[in-house]
Amino acid sequence: MRLNQTSNPAFSNYFWDDNTTSSKKMTVTGILIKSFFCIAIVAGITVVIWYYYSNGNNIKWFTTGGMIAAIIISLIISVRKQWAKFLVPLYAIAKGFFLGGITSYAQAQFPNLPFQAIGVTIITFVVVLMLYQTRIIIVTKKLRSVIITACTTIFVTYLISWILSFFGIKSFLWGTSWLAIGFNVVAAVFASLALLLDFDYIERHKNKAPKEKEWLATWGLLVTLIWLYAEILRLMRKLAIRF
Repeated sequence: MRLNQTSNPAFSNYFWDDNTTSSKKMTVTGILIKSFFCIAIVAGITVVIWYYYSNGNNIKWFTTGGMIAAIIISLIISVRKQWAKFLVPLYAIAKGFFLGGITSYAQAQFPNLPFQAIGVTIITFVVVLMLYQTRIIIVTKKLRSVIITACTTIFVTYLISWILSFFGIKSFLWGTSWLAIGFNVVAAVFASLALLLDFDYIERHKNKAPKEKEWLATWGLLVTLIWLYAEILRLMRKLAIRF
């Protein structure tokens, strides 16, 4: 049975049903190399923004601009998949500015918290990968539907909250109430589960899809990993404030 959907837009059939023939095919090694390259870009820019902020400079526009740019770039990739090899590095740059901002704020308020969040993110990635590889968790149609529905609901909730903020309406999501913390926990859990769908889709298309599709797979992993890190960092910050 062919899997057609994931919670990640980078892994939809729109990107994979391609009649283009190529002697080179997508490989896991190729995806890993591109992923490490993009992660290095994100990490490098994050450090620069962090240093810039520590010297007393305002980084608000870097953070906001990075988030908006990442959204715009993602939309362009969604309709111009052939541009992925150029746009995915740009997406990494934009996310670097965004993560640099939220990481700097967290570090200033709670020193070393970002390092702990990075550690938890890496551990979560490894654990989910092991659960997938050992088939302790099997990606079934039902599980896929649950993850897609939950992730979509979370994204829509965040979007509505963000829009309401322009009208001076502060959502509970940004507070430190138990309800806000509970939402963060749910979001972090489903961000972790979204990795299962990414692993599953890559496995089904490795050595089959054209080589250039590696950039789309890389984008998909970046989207999930950055979301996971942001949720973990936000959750740990809220817990630190409460306790």
